[in-house]
Amino acid sequence: MMAYRTTRKHFEGLAQKAIEALPAEFRRLMTNVSIVVEDSPSRDEAGEVGVPRDELLGLFVGVAHAGQELFFDRPPSLPDRIVLYQRNIEALCSSEKELVEEIRVTLLHEAGHYFGLSEEDLEQYE
Repeated sequence: MMAYRTTRKHFEGLAQKAIEALPAEFRRLMTNVSIVVEDSPSRDEAGEVGVPRDELLGLFVGVAHAGQELFFDRPPSLPDRIVLYQRNIEALCSSEKELVEEIRVTLLHEAGHYFGLSEEDLEQYE
């Protein structure tokens, strides 16, 4: 299978559409989360989660929503981040249709980490 490659700008546009398609309750609560696209994870990022570097599709970096205190109990923080790894996602796809679906599933999975959801919890949204 050949990887389906696209430009960063097009990939980011597909990611934006995936964000807009997230369940409404997710979007409403994800106010301090930035979503970024990078080519691939660093060795450290992959090592921290115990996933081979070429298999890591996305990563949530920050404090899970359920673990955040009230705003006056903690200093202001940088936004939490969801990182989508473009080259690794593309490597799994052979068409734009597959790419759109993989971005959606990866984003949903990482948003689930933000909300502290288990894999089983996430199945209802797939």
